[in-house]
Amino acid sequence: MSGLSVIFAPLLPWAVLGAGAGLAVALLALALWRGLPGWPLRGMAALVLLTALSGPSLQREETEALSDIVLLVDDRSASQGLGGRTALTDAAVAALEARIGALPGTELRRVTVPDGEENSGTRLGAALAEALAAEPRARVAGAVVISDGQVHDVPLIPDLPAPLHLLLTGAPQDWDRRLVIQTAPAFGIIGEPVSIRLRVEDVGAVPAEVGGRATVSISIEGEEPKEYEVSVGRDLELPLTLRHGGQNVVQFSVLPVEGELTTRNNDAVVQINGVRDRLRVLLVSGEPHAGERTWRNLLKSDPGVDLVHFTILRPPEKQDGVPVAELSLIAFPTQELFIDKIDEFDLIIFDRYGERGILPSAYFENIRDYVLNGGAVLVAAGPEYATVESLWQTDLADILPARPTGRVLSEPFLPRPTDLGLRHPVTAGLEGAPGVEGDDGPHWGRWLRQIELTDPTGEVVMQGARGAPLLVLSRAGEGRLALLASDHAWLWDRGYEGGGPQLELLRRIAHWEMKEPELEEEALFAEVEPGSMALTVVRRTMEGQTDPVQMTLPDGSTREIALQETAPGRFTARFVAPEAGLYRLAQGDLERVAALGPASPREYDEPIASPEPLAAALAASGGAVTRLSEGIPTVRAVRAGRLAAGRGWIGITPREAAATTDIRVVPLLPAWAWLVMAALLSVAAWLREGRGRARS
Repeated sequence: MSGLSVIFAPLLPWAVLGAGAGLAVALLALALWRGLPGWPLRGMAALVLLTALSGPSLQREETEALSDIVLLVDDRSASQGLGGRTALTDAAVAALEARIGALPGTELRRVTVPDGEENSGTRLGAALAEALAAEPRARVAGAVVISDGQVHDVPLIPDLPAPLHLLLTGAPQDWDRRLVIQTAPAFGIIGEPVSIRLRVEDVGAVPAEVGGRATVSISIEGEEPKEYEVSVGRDLELPLTLRHGGQNVVQFSVLPVEGELTTRNNDAVVQINGVRDRLRVLLVSGEPHAGERTWRNLLKSDPGVDLVHFTILRPPEKQDGVPVAELSLIAFPTQELFIDKIDEFDLIIFDRYGERGILPSAYFENIRDYVLNGGAVLVAAGPEYATVESLWQTDLADILPARPTGRVLSEPFLPRPTDLGLRHPVTAGLEGAPGVEGDDGPHWGRWLRQIELTDPTGEVVMQGARGAPLLVLSRAGEGRLALLASDHAWLWDRGYEGGGPQLELLRRIAHWEMKEPELEEEALFAEVEPGSMALTVVRRTMEGQTDPVQMTLPDGSTREIALQETAPGRFTARFVAPEAGLYRLAQGDLERVAALGPASPREYDEPIASPEPLAAALAASGGAVTRLSEGIPTVRAVRAGRLAAGRGWIGITPREAAATTDIRVVPLLPAWAWLVMAALLSVAAWLREGRGRARS
């Protein structure tokens, strides 16, 4: 195909040529006024000169017609695998490839859209924009999208120069039941109820026989779920009580109903961080000593500790004639503390307390019952523990984890974790801990006095002088006890010989007695890496080895995760998850639930096929929606501005684009020809005017 046109390449600027043309017109007007008969020939000569100076040329273009391009966008996100949509999509793709390929001068560009990264849903808009940017807009005759219509980046859909059509998958009778968490707190106080608002919804063409009731099950930390019957379509306020600090994983599930489109949106996970309102501590001090102020300052420095300090300042053997009723301004409420409100304390600390008859024996019996029922007691023993005033001589002897021998070892010694203590979470990994016996490297400062213990019934995690038990941890009934056989821990706080981790050790002991999961001897948990789909499976055990962990994936399949020992008593394995959802860990009696991303991926939030998200883009381009359940439409070529869809067919707009393959430019006339023409016209004008003067 070729075309011929005239182009100009002036030898002088157009302004100069314009001025010349104006001068020529003025001279012609003068000639006409004077009545010169050759003025037409003079004008033609000027016109020839001006045309020659404008540089006229003939341009011949050779062009080749270009084919039109049709974009076929194929949605292969997860929601497209529901309800037979994959088969519909495959059939539509095959038919359109054949039908569009059969149109003369038409090419097909296929774009496949997978699931978006990081649970971002169907990124069809971005894929369409990228495909359009790779093609010349002048050749794009249309775009056909095969999808369920649930697009999550609609604002990114570009303005198309041709019709955009949606071939909608799914069936009109599709329906689904889903669970929606509307509000959930990020933090909650342990032991106090927190409120979560959820809703069960039915969407789509819900059958009448389904009814308006649903069964919701709730499981905290993988425990046996509890079931509740709720109304569909109504908000439900659900109170939960957190049992421990740290992450609490709460799983909600609505029991599946036969016929619903998918069960992947029947689950929801809420992760609530459990915190204590305040740690209520009762500190009972006996004989005043250098470490008493250290204990008090240590506990008072923590704003999360609510401390009640009870000190025996006057021993019974002191005889100074002061009546007992006048020893204090107000009576100390011992009965209220040890009888009426003892259960309100999280931890009771006995610091060098000796039984001298001030507290009735019934109080110690009550403290024993407090521990058996779930309470916690820490005994920081001094020399009195080795005498007849020892707590061992009270009802607490039934639960105390070691018996005193009656000897006080007054000699410098280095506190050292035992082999068991190197694996126990209370003492494992303490900064600056000494190694094996005989280690002369940097270590903690020494203590100077220890009470000799024997017959330990708990776990000896630290040893002191002559290898005697220094810190013993034990369980009694539902509660826990810790026995520290020295009153010289304050030397660490004062920095004696470099000091030591007194604050961290006390924190760990208190949290272990509070039954915090991260300080349990036998524990299984998962550490989720922020911003990734990976988690670290952690198994803490007092044993030297551990079995693999059974992991259940969101799709119901199971895997066996082998663990490697990375620290004494700590076995770990890193696992990269294939998809978001709930991952259940189990080993023996230990179970744990970890949530990676949402339990229900975004693709299943709105599983019912709908053209609504794309309605604006379709209307702006002049395209239409066709349900594939009604058949695969044929494809026609229609002119721009005409109706682009009808019953059983969709239209594309031919663009008639062409590409120039060759351009030839030749002068309209040679330069000498223009000069000859101008000269002949000038001579003819001169002769015409000369004959006129001769006649006159």
